[in-house]
Amino acid sequence: GSSLFFPLPCLPCSRRSPAAAALLLSLCLGFPPSSAACPPFCLCASDIISCSGRNLSTLPLDLPGYATRLDLSHNGLTTLPADWNAQPFSRLATLILSWNSISQIEPDAFALTPHLLHLDLSSNRLEILNASIFRGLEELQVLLLFGNQIAQINPGAISELHSLQRLYLSGNRLTDFPLELYRGPAGPRNLTFLDLSSNRLLQLPVQSLLALSAQQQGGIYLQGNPLVCNCALLAMLDYWVWKQYRPLVDFGAGYPCGLSGDGVGSQPDCPGSQQEVSSTFLEAGTYRVEPGECLRLECPGLAPSTQGKLEVFWVTPRAVLHSSANDTSGHFLILPNGTLEIRGALLEDSGVYLCVAARGRRYHPGESLEVSVSVGNSTVASAGGLAHGSGAEHFNTAFTTLASCVVSIVLVLLYLYLTPCRCREGRGGGGGGAARGCGGRAILLCSDPREVDSGERRSNGKRVAFLEPQAVRDSDECGPKTQAMNSAHGATEGILKNGSRTVGQTLTDAAHMA
Repeated sequence: GSSLFFPLPCLPCSRRSPAAAALLLSLCLGFPPSSAACPPFCLCASDIISCSGRNLSTLPLDLPGYATRLDLSHNGLTTLPADWNAQPFSRLATLILSWNSISQIEPDAFALTPHLLHLDLSSNRLEILNASIFRGLEELQVLLLFGNQIAQINPGAISELHSLQRLYLSGNRLTDFPLELYRGPAGPRNLTFLDLSSNRLLQLPVQSLLALSAQQQGGIYLQGNPLVCNCALLAMLDYWVWKQYRPLVDFGAGYPCGLSGDGVGSQPDCPGSQQEVSSTFLEAGTYRVEPGECLRLECPGLAPSTQGKLEVFWVTPRAVLHSSANDTSGHFLILPNGTLEIRGALLEDSGVYLCVAARGRRYHPGESLEVSVSVGNSTVASAGGLAHGSGAEHFNTAFTTLASCVVSIVLVLLYLYLTPCRCREGRGGGGGGAARGCGGRAILLCSDPREVDSGERRSNGKRVAFLEPQAVRDSDECGPKTQAMNSAHGATEGILKNGSRTVGQTLTDAAHMA
């Protein structure tokens, strides 16, 4: 066979270069051109590329696509266009764009980085977060935006960041708390860390923050904001002090209301705080109520004679209630003295309840603001904050109750039928007496055969008594319930009783039953 030959163009010696020669040689040998090489103004170490501090005003278009970490910090970049690189980064996990002058990010600018986990845009000039600014970053976990000029977060700006866990917005110009980060159906589902320190926040949604801080592991940082110290804010900070909330423990000096690392000094004159606070040790209470009944829970640490408009929040298993937003026809009602009234208790009302109020005091180790409520046979969660019922807990409780009943019945039968009992046959004459022997009197427990003969009963004879379970009940109207005994001290009465401790009416004499 014949072979085809394509002559290469002859270039003058002065125009030849090693790179061009290598490219022509690879084409002649049938090899495709290799991936983009490391730019001459960057440092490349395997899959790490650093172009930091190179006074770049525009992004290079020939960055290698194999990079897993790209550092473009400390440059003069002003815009991040949609086509800022010639090829996508299929492996890029960390992108650092801090300490630039970026004020605009075009839509789909991050379509080239679909697997990005860490994005650093700190110390730039961003003012508004638009709805499409972070499109395509569904796997992003950490977003750094501190040190910008952000004053507005439009709805939907964070909606596609489903995997976001940590968000840093410190040192911006925000005046409103961004509740849309938590409320919307889209957006972050696992956001456990939010830094809003050193912004321009004046007011806080205390009722929503109580629910968020009870659920989150990392916390919400709010130090360094010009917050207006009122009774609602003081109540939340007081609760955070008791809970040893990490943002408050680490940065207590950055909060208002005279807050320090080990206590709260109240500036506003809040009813129920300081001189009106109860000096008694705060202990966790446990209450038991039947479904449909009414129950009142007193706020621990508040004096019963407190007068004035109280700022009281109750963190219940299903929601956070505020005294200023009472619904008199609702299921829950906060009374003027801070007591929570549960009207017509439901099984799902079981759980841990927390009373958040401006007590203005230091808490001792072991003190608790929790009140546990058990409705019917429901179990009570032991964790603080919002207590959520679990179907597995109800199943375990029912299974344990059933097993206890079966064991109790077996023990009763063994006790009744295996207890030695000598019975006289033929008493009363004829076969009737034999028929009314031990088999006819099996339910009677004889302690001594002589007692049967003489018809006498001694006080030390064995008895069987079935007791109704004792429950804490109340009238139809709401009133303070008696606290249930602790499990360590209030064991349930057994179904077998000794004759010397007879409860109720004893069994009829054996002679009368024969």
